Amino acid sequence: MARDTGSNLQMRRRLLFIFFLSAVLMSALVFRLGYVQFVMAEELQLKAWEQWNRSIPTRSSRGNIYDRNEHLLAGSATVETVVAVPPQVDDPRQTARSLAPVLDMSEERIYELITQDRAAVYVKRKIEEEAAKEVRLLNLPGITFTHETKRFYPNGSLLSQLIGFVGMDQGWAGLEIYYEEMLKGRDGNIVFPTDNKGREVPGVRRYIPPKEGMDLYLTIDETIQFIVERELAKAMMEFNPERVSAIAVNPKTGEILAIASKPDFDPNNYNNYDKEYWRLFPVTDTFEPGSTFKLITLSAAIEENLYNENDHFYCSGAATVAGHTIRCWTSDRGGHGSISYLEAVLGSCNPAFMNLGDRLGAERMFEYVRAFGFGSRAGVDYPGEGTGLIFRPEQVGPLELATTSFGQGISVTPLQQVMAVAAIANGGYLLRPYLIREIKEVDGEVVEQRFPEVIRQVISKDTAARVTAIMEEVVIQGSGINAAIEGYRIAGKTGTAQKVGPGGVYLSGDYILSFVGFAPVEDPQLLLYIAVDGAKRGPQWGSQISAPISHAIMKDVLSYLEIPPTELAEDQKEILQVEVPDLKGLTVDEAGALLDTGGLLLKLVGQKGIIMDQTPKSGAEVPLQTSIIVYLDDLWSDEDPGLVYLPELKGMGVKEVGEILSHLGLRMEPEGSGIVITQEPSAGTRLRENSVVKVRFSSPLH
Repeated sequence: MARDTGSNLQMRRRLLFIFFLSAVLMSALVFRLGYVQFVMAEELQLKAWEQWNRSIPTRSSRGNIYDRNEHLLAGSATVETVVAVPPQVDDPRQTARSLAPVLDMSEERIYELITQDRAAVYVKRKIEEEAAKEVRLLNLPGITFTHETKRFYPNGSLLSQLIGFVGMDQGWAGLEIYYEEMLKGRDGNIVFPTDNKGREVPGVRRYIPPKEGMDLYLTIDETIQFIVERELAKAMMEFNPERVSAIAVNPKTGEILAIASKPDFDPNNYNNYDKEYWRLFPVTDTFEPGSTFKLITLSAAIEENLYNENDHFYCSGAATVAGHTIRCWTSDRGGHGSISYLEAVLGSCNPAFMNLGDRLGAERMFEYVRAFGFGSRAGVDYPGEGTGLIFRPEQVGPLELATTSFGQGISVTPLQQVMAVAAIANGGYLLRPYLIREIKEVDGEVVEQRFPEVIRQVISKDTAARVTAIMEEVVIQGSGINAAIEGYRIAGKTGTAQKVGPGGVYLSGDYILSFVGFAPVEDPQLLLYIAVDGAKRGPQWGSQISAPISHAIMKDVLSYLEIPPTELAEDQKEILQVEVPDLKGLTVDEAGALLDTGGLLLKLVGQKGIIMDQTPKSGAEVPLQTSIIVYLDDLWSDEDPGLVYLPELKGMGVKEVGEILSHLGLRMEPEGSGIVITQEPSAGTRLRENSVVKVRFSSPLH
């Protein structure tokens, strides 16, 4: 009996343990089921969705870029991309064979793509409409399409370096990359379920639309940009420089109205151009500014009461500083002699500005240099802005102070130079330059709006007015006279800066020729900077190359902006006539120096040597800014006086070419209108009298 009781007790214990264990297991299962059902539900549902469904991305439409008047500068067009869904391709080899000729791809490459272990794969992106039609007609299983956008630039090379371009999926240069996050938008998807073999279940596709990118509205004026680029293209033809650059700004706001350099590129076919052409040189690159920088020294000296335009200075043509002889551009004729400081500015005398720099002293001089924005980025919204290079305090000795005072030994960006002069034009305030006026959503909602931003006041309003008055005299009777426009008051300054070569050695005969000016003086609306780098033709003077380019641009822009001419005082209403000097027997440099402030333009026919003849003749009374065509002695053959070397005619107008060829005894066979684009025979060909020269004329922006 006792044994039975013990046995029952043991059995009960076993049953109790089994029941408890079963209860624990059941509880764990219930808990796990609840955890899976409620906690992991979203994760498992997502995994199931990923197993059942496939998606094909649809690219968002990139935001447009407009000028200040809402003219389209960069837009996007819808194109189609061929997509393969590998699990749905029945016969990969035959599919590849059918697609290869239509898509202009190798059969092996297509086969490799469509046999990948992926839900979907691009076969060829952004194809032409005709190719898309042909693919559709093939009706191949597993081959479908998705919509993408392709960037286009309706104006071709116009503004190319500023806007940049878009690669396959994102911006690669210019504003396109700087504002990538705002322009690109957000991609969408085409989603569809599949069976256990990855085949699409028909009729259940779902489209998740992309979000379009934001639109940029620039400060740029497309018309002003066109005028600027037209004249730069003409200068490239006429003077054959390494590069030409220009910036136009509103000096009161800091808005950039136009900015360009050439050579440039067409962003629709960017791969056809050297990458060197992609960047915007006026923003990214630096150079020694030369005489246009003298405006900073002049402003500082006036602000510190160290300048009196009636004081006199004797220029012997050179000055010695710390054992180094620094020459004035007039050194070959004994210098300027005894001149007033106003005459020193008008004649751009280096020793006079060295004297002003010495009066200021290194500390004050470089305080003003930094205050005007040099040595730090201007802060424009463009990638890769240059900083420039100025001397650190511990580097500045008498020589560094002397060279800085006339713009040598330091480097600046053209944009820094422009904003410094804008501070003079607007009454003394350094502004931050900007390129974007507004950023908007596609529905027109304004996301961001830009306004003028004052960085600091650099000089007083009175100082700015005095410097402006002196700059106006430079245009009236100094080296800027070829930038003058009848009826308008213009302030300006020329620059002829020797270029620096390897090892810091200045290159003989290689210059950056510049001009900076603004108008109208009484209410500045437009500030323009021109730089011609390494001109291989023409006189090497800013007054002869850059000032006339500024004249051509500013004249058209002032007219376009409907800025009326100034009411001039009676003593300013003289008929501007100039007597032509005798240039025969002079070198090109001697003739250029003679005409630097003479208000006449020197047009060279020939490469080098002595001037043999000129048109008009000496003594003739001609209007201001008339071109004096001079013929150099290398045009005629020493071996046979009956032969003449055909000169380079590119960049010249019909009237000029006709006059030159007639003077040389040659006949012109013209085609088209505008400026010379091509000539036949080529320049340098030896011709006999009465030979025919075929000349094709066209727009410089052809």
